Amino acid sequence: NEIGFHQAAPHAGLARFWSRLELPGDARVFVPLAGKSLDLVWLAAQGHDVVGIELSPEAVRAFADENGPVDRVDLRCGDLFDLTPAALGPVAGVFDRASLVALPPDLRRRYAAQLAALTPQGARTLLVSMEYDQAKMGGPPHAVHEPEVHALFGDTHAVELLAREASPDLPRFAARGVDALSEAFYLLTRRRTVPHRTPALEVAPPHPDPRGGGEGAWRGDP
Repeated sequence: NEIGFHQAAPHAGLARFWSRLELPGDARVFVPLAGKSLDLVWLAAQGHDVVGIELSPEAVRAFADENGPVDRVDLRCGDLFDLTPAALGPVAGVFDRASLVALPPDLRRRYAAQLAALTPQGARTLLVSMEYDQAKMGGPPHAVHEPEVHALFGDTHAVELLAREASPDLPRFAARGVDALSEAFYLLTRRRTVPHRTPALEVAPPHPDPRGGGEGAWRGDP
């Protein structure tokens, strides 16, 4: 089963690095392309009101079936690219550990622009990217290296690399030809204004899951 963040525990980096965002305990946070992630539950347990959005109805149903009602978690079924700031509401923090890396390059540009549009000045994002030789495995998950992170977010966010370390998921990717895999953790802080140069956006008609594969698409597992 590849829907959602199908893991037995929240992402280890969330517990280690979330405090670096220095958010109030009751801050409202956003999890894009959330799948059925247990990260939502962890964030709510810290006192946050959590809004997640997920394109797959199957993943949203699975989260409800497996967790029941979870106080402070609002997991919505919908297209991230159709979400407006008014519909999302104010958020102070974002957690992305399988959104950016799930998208192909053209949609990564749209995603970065959409994240900037949805978050106010001062909002902070904990971003987890994956780094490996893309020639050895086709995504998703895609490799997103540090220069691309700066190119995508540098105009709208202050970008700080918190850590880069070997990923414990390497054994699972080795069967697909990957022989080295790292995770990089970034703190993105939303700047005051959007500069004149913004990523070029292509207006697309309603689309299936951009991660590919429909409802069974990758959301955090190989």
